Amino acid sequence: MTSVSLTDRAMSDLNDIITYSTRTFGKKVANRYLSDIESALLLLQEHPSLIHQKQDISSWFSFYPVREHHLVCTEADDMIIILTITHCHADLPARLLKLEPTLLQESEIFRNKLLS
Repeated sequence: MTSVSLTDRAMSDLNDIITYSTRTFGKKVANRYLSDIESALLLLQEHPSLIHQKQDISSWFSFYPVREHHLVCTEADDMIIILTITHCHADLPARLLKLEPTLLQESEIFRNKLLS
């Protein structure tokens, strides 16, 4: 079975999503977002082929949509690393262009930690 892990950035993104959703839409909606993301992570463990590349956006990362968000991932062996979680309305190519060097470094550091 594939392992799925979240970087500190992805955990921070998740926290931001929950905080914003709670403040804007209420606790019930925020809990539904959290539940849907948790379900997606479990689904990716069972079916890692569900993540897909968008060559027109990035040749380095893979993506998986969850409601109004994208899980931005990288893969190594039997591991999926969630690097960041972005809103679907965000300009994904511009956001990744800005974050790409840092995300690549973070994924390598995270992968090395997990493998050591």
